[in-house]
Amino acid sequence: MTVNRDRLLNAQNEPQNWLMMNGDYGSTRYSKLTQINRDSVKNLRLVWAMALGGMQDVGQNGPESEIHPLVDNGFLYTSDGWGTIYKIDGRNPGKGEFVWVTDPGVKHQGNLPRTRGIALWEDLVIANLPDGRVIAINRNNGEIVWDQMVAKTIELGGKERFTNGAGDAKTRGWIAALDARSGKELWRWYVVPKPGDPGSETWKDTNNAWKTGGGGLWQTGSYDPSTKLTIWGTGNPVPIYDPQARPGDNLYTNSVVALNVDTGKLAWYFQYTPNDSWDFDEVGIHMLYDTTIDGRSRKVVSHFARNGFFYSLDRTNGEFLKGGQYVNDLNWTKGLNPRTGKPLDYDPRLDVQIYNPAARALRGDGQKRTCPTWHGGIAHQPTAYNPVKNIAYGVGIEGCSSANGAAVAFLSPEGGIDEKKSEKRTYSSDLYYGSITAYDTINHKVLAKAVTDIEIRSGATDTAGGVVFTALQDGWVVAYNDETLEELWRFNVGTPLKGAPVTYAIGPKQYVAVQSGGRHLHPVKFDKLENSSYLFVFALN
Repeated sequence: MTVNRDRLLNAQNEPQNWLMMNGDYGSTRYSKLTQINRDSVKNLRLVWAMALGGMQDVGQNGPESEIHPLVDNGFLYTSDGWGTIYKIDGRNPGKGEFVWVTDPGVKHQGNLPRTRGIALWEDLVIANLPDGRVIAINRNNGEIVWDQMVAKTIELGGKERFTNGAGDAKTRGWIAALDARSGKELWRWYVVPKPGDPGSETWKDTNNAWKTGGGGLWQTGSYDPSTKLTIWGTGNPVPIYDPQARPGDNLYTNSVVALNVDTGKLAWYFQYTPNDSWDFDEVGIHMLYDTTIDGRSRKVVSHFARNGFFYSLDRTNGEFLKGGQYVNDLNWTKGLNPRTGKPLDYDPRLDVQIYNPAARALRGDGQKRTCPTWHGGIAHQPTAYNPVKNIAYGVGIEGCSSANGAAVAFLSPEGGIDEKKSEKRTYSSDLYYGSITAYDTINHKVLAKAVTDIEIRSGATDTAGGVVFTALQDGWVVAYNDETLEELWRFNVGTPLKGAPVTYAIGPKQYVAVQSGGRHLHPVKFDKLENSSYLFVFALN
């Protein structure tokens, strides 16, 4: 059966399948399946597993496959770190079998083995590859239908790849639309505007910092069919840790942006952290749903921001509705302005923001401690939302980090960063651990929080059975009560997990699948495990 427009619009009504990376167009990762519930989950066991490729030449961080399979009527589709695509027949309850394996030939030298998602459309499987290509594969026979190089060569030395948007690698982030049947590019929108474009006035340097301004995107956006707006989070500005090198608010970095899918025109934006200096990029998931806030029915886009706050905005125009802190430790600002949603310390008259001086290392400053850590709280990790209980779920990292202020040098007024002449930055982390947060999206407060010894680089999936699933870097797949976060079940697969769990059904039987692939070292308590590229599938006894 073809994956057409109507099926994607109504994906929530096919809980037996998982047709999109984040479950549905609203990115809620909520399943209506109930066979696996709070009472039965203790009987969950591993029923089959399959080794995938993608572990060659990976280095210490592994292939970093932050991915999980898509499921359509008993068939699973997934990728490994090098972009090889797999179709798996999952209809046998005790064994998975490859239908086809398509290797698009990504060169291992010069590329990072990292993938974050694929898409199903009609008879195609569409994937972006670590080397900057986008391909479409016939899902019946595994043949490549089209193959387009979409990433570009950068004049100032950065290299675009589909890994982490390459924003940190001195490129200029963008979103592009391709024709699904041919791969032809239809439009491209840049996060960092060129001189003269709206927003360019917020880059006030004299070194053409916009050319290497960052703003990379590397997590799947959401879509509102009623307004034809696609909604994405954008990455941090570059140079990352020297805001004096790029005075101004640095639009449209650290923002949520809404683009018209037909034209690529910006409809609205909201910037979370202007003139960022902590790597608080906001590429993470933006969830779309309708709910009641302050007594009014609202069409909402909500987000667990990396800066430590949970935000609810009006998804039709980007208006700030409400926000609140969700991480345990936060000191970079005093809070959010209840009217604008900007940090309370934000001063629009300043070219370089001060925020909390005790937590903001500017040039010449020694070590200053900032919370949340530069790698937390919730970054790219997929989040979930229960539309019945109005609870959002986020998994990530708690803690703080310390760094000195280090000046970045430019190659010339024409742009480009001079790494040799830039000052050395030193940093460290403390209070570093993982957490699962259940957040009340109506009253904007933390309902429950569970902590883990090790950071969580996976994601959350919630079910109508009252169970929320996640996976840990030290090999545990874990199920929690989705209201109290009481732990209900866990199983160790013996390899680091970065893929988010998904759930699906074949006939009356419900399954949970999770994919391994890579360890994240920023830092991490050593888990004494070896990396592997594997797909694990669980079901009840």
